[in-house]
Amino acid sequence: MADVVGEGAAERGTRTLRAEVALKTVAADPDSPQRLRRVLEQALVFSGATLAAVYAPGEDQDLLCLVESAGVPRTLYGLRDSYPRSGRSAAADALRTGHPVWLGPAELAAGAESRRAPARDFFVAALPTHDGGDGGCLLAVSERRGGFDADDRVCLELVADAVAIPTRPAATEGGELAAGAFSLAMDSGRVEVGDDILALFGLGPDDFDGKVETLLGLTVPEDLPSLMSVVEADHMSLGDRELEFRVLQPSGPPKWLRLRGRLLPGGEGLPARLVGTVADASTLRAEVTDVARVQRLAAALATAGTVRDVSHAVVTALRGPLRADRIALAELENDRLVVTVLDPPEPESWPELWRLEWRTEWPDAPVRAMPTLGAALREGRAQIWPAGTPLEPALADVGPGGLAVLPLPAGGRMAGACLIGWDTPHDFGPDERALLTASAGLAGQALSRAHAFDAEHELVGMLQRQLLPRRLPRLPGAEAVARYLPTTAGLEVGGDWYDVIPLPDNHVALVIGDVQGHSAAAATLMGQMRTALRAYAAEGHPPDVVVHHANRLLMEMETDLFATCCYVDVDLEEGTAWCVRAGHLPPVLRHPDGGTEIAEAEGGPPLGVLRQADFPMSPLGLQPGSVVALTTDGLVESADADIDTGMDRLAADLARSDPAHLGLVADALLVGARRSDDIALLLMRYDGMAVRPLRESWTVWRVPEAVGHARRFTRRTLRAWGVTPPDSDAVLLVVSELVTNALVHTDGRVRLDLTLVHHRLRVAVADSSPRTPVKPASISWEATGGRGILLVEAMAAEWGTVPVSGGKQVWSEIPLSE
Repeated sequence: MADVVGEGAAERGTRTLRAEVALKTVAADPDSPQRLRRVLEQALVFSGATLAAVYAPGEDQDLLCLVESAGVPRTLYGLRDSYPRSGRSAAADALRTGHPVWLGPAELAAGAESRRAPARDFFVAALPTHDGGDGGCLLAVSERRGGFDADDRVCLELVADAVAIPTRPAATEGGELAAGAFSLAMDSGRVEVGDDILALFGLGPDDFDGKVETLLGLTVPEDLPSLMSVVEADHMSLGDRELEFRVLQPSGPPKWLRLRGRLLPGGEGLPARLVGTVADASTLRAEVTDVARVQRLAAALATAGTVRDVSHAVVTALRGPLRADRIALAELENDRLVVTVLDPPEPESWPELWRLEWRTEWPDAPVRAMPTLGAALREGRAQIWPAGTPLEPALADVGPGGLAVLPLPAGGRMAGACLIGWDTPHDFGPDERALLTASAGLAGQALSRAHAFDAEHELVGMLQRQLLPRRLPRLPGAEAVARYLPTTAGLEVGGDWYDVIPLPDNHVALVIGDVQGHSAAAATLMGQMRTALRAYAAEGHPPDVVVHHANRLLMEMETDLFATCCYVDVDLEEGTAWCVRAGHLPPVLRHPDGGTEIAEAEGGPPLGVLRQADFPMSPLGLQPGSVVALTTDGLVESADADIDTGMDRLAADLARSDPAHLGLVADALLVGARRSDDIALLLMRYDGMAVRPLRESWTVWRVPEAVGHARRFTRRTLRAWGVTPPDSDAVLLVVSELVTNALVHTDGRVRLDLTLVHHRLRVAVADSSPRTPVKPASISWEATGGRGILLVEAMAAEWGTVPVSGGKQVWSEIPLSE
């Protein structure tokens, strides 16, 4: 035991010594813009921390503002971007007393360190820094049982001693901006820039109006989204940021510029400001041999919380320096490759197999459909195929000029793959191979970490996906497609749903709805409402009764949530439809001539609001080639556009589409959607039925000759339809047995329906009893009944029962001679 303790103490001493050496190595380059981050990374390595962050006084000196962080996203622990210097927090207490502060789960739950109750137990350490300036604070978080031990605390003190908070680069001593610096007011968009920056944008001092939009208008449009994520206050987080972008030139290719900036919080009466520098990146842009590329990718992956964040970081880091034409990153789930990011995102830029599998936002395809890819994943190392290499079309079309496949290893398994393709013949140098190999390892580990961060989201998301239809049914004379996109904001999911319900007599119900809120409760209630509507529709109720029953059910459930819904019952034989709205958006119709209209359908209140509510039905007229579009408000409503504007935009986009390819129409309608809310989209194109069934019905009155009347009605109908013996004899026998069974064993009204289509005659008898007829297991010679169902089974190809409003329908299908 003494030897074990001695070895443990020696290990702890060695760890402290290694931390000192590592920090001295990092501090050897004080001018490096990555110095502070690398110092914080040592806290993750040597103290077991999962997050390390530095806070320093802001502009008004009353706030401690985040300067830099490393590790998992701080939002996981509810840490803030800033703390009042005079308030009660670990950071403020450490800076005020000059001594470290160590907090456990109990102290955190009672204090102001977190904005919400922590979802897990963790420990926080706050240590004052000793950088010789106005003073800052190092915050570290640990999830290990017991928190930071004695040796961890020594390492954190070493890190706090090594921290040097960088000075702000925006202004000179005289208060005027340096030549390459800028200062942007986040509330007004007014920006002060140095003369060197104006020259980089091709502007003179007299040509600039002081608006940031003027500078953004001179950039390459493809780079605007990344720039907007920096200059919009609601997207920019506190701390340092670095970004490369292009500006248009009067002649020649665009010029690359590099922006380095930091968002500084505003004080009382003062707006937040983004300050930094912009420089010509043509001499700064590293080639693929530059180790900084890999370092920047590692830094980006360190703060990437979700799988999507990881994917975007990899695509951003690789496509530019490799000058690739397309790049995809996908996770490996069992035997399927599930794509998380495509660049470019348009479906037509990718192979046909990928487009056929385009079910939601991104495609997923079986690995067995791409055996070359499967072999590369099993081998576990980067594979490069130059132009002309024979590959299966699903891979060859990704990179006709050259293809690189990077398996992404993580923890002894394959987390996914990255596919990089070129259109023109591409030469793969050794430097590119080194970059690809290094990036693959980093991306694989980051994907593995992101899965842990996505655990809650994936669990609820899986629940939601299971509650939605796995596939849509085939419809006679119509085609339906659907898309569902979950929100990208936060970890909670919502209650948007859609459904396509086949009904008797070639009817179909199109349903779309939205449950209030974003939570597991909303997703669960969504599943309950979808099931209820499907059940009420299958009972044969008209649309208004279906929605009324769903409203009554929701009112009786123990929930404070409400739901909106749009229910459309379409008669595929006649081309007519009835629409019922419960607080939901109306359908958008596209006519065969390309004109569109937003249906003027009356609406009732949302489900679950009023117990006694009216849900009127509104008619919709369809012609062959018409398209019905149903959506939730996530597609048409955003912060910068109201619902009416969004619906008009949807109608205009639908008018420009080609309804012959309904799946591509759905994908096009979702391009550029602002994903601040869930989006459900359901489209149906009505083509008209090539063969319309022949139908006749007869009400069977309860009189002594009822069965005889039913047989005479059937005989006349079959003669008019050209059905002759022996087919008519079989039909008459089935009619006799089903009608007799309904009259003997049920009360109330009995109805006989005959339908002929494609040489199959369907006999259906509806009654008021919900009880299904039972086929007897055996019948003795002395029995006087029970043979009817056995005769029906013998004469028919198929038979069964379905619920209808107030009872059931027993049906039988009999094949006829050609």
